[in-house]
Amino acid sequence: MKNTRRETLRPTSSLVRNALFNILGDVSGLLFIDLFAGSGMVGLEAEKRGARVIFVERDRRRADAIRSRARGKVYTMDAVRFLRRLEHAPDVIFADPPYSYRSYDSLVREAVNRLREGGVFVLEHRKELKFDADRRKVYGDTVLSIWER
Repeated sequence: MKNTRRETLRPTSSLVRNALFNILGDVSGLLFIDLFAGSGMVGLEAEKRGARVIFVERDRRRADAIRSRARGKVYTMDAVRFLRRLEHAPDVIFADPPYSYRSYDSLVREAVNRLREGGVFVLEHRKELKFDADRRKVYGDTVLSIWER
């Protein structure tokens, strides 16, 4: 029987992941936070490109799977709660919440407010959702909304 409380994993497609890193440019040496990390593919790609990565994933099994492959720190907690406790301003925050996510206002506010000056927050979401972002890039049914500080 399927556990209906557990949200299904919806990994960022390779097309969107490549587009994300084309938008961000060189991330080497930057502090990169991967919220709603899921499989950790985005954060692992950032690590491969030289970023210092913090992964945040609420699901313990997924977080443990990331820990087994990642160099960066992995937090098993709610994304907004993590942002509220964040001590160091990151250069990049990437968030790919599940489709059932409903707290976008809090997420966007906390993420943008925690960025260092010149930092970037990228939110991956369904095309139907609209945000007051600085830029919006559409890839089929997926959108990357981008805020810069």
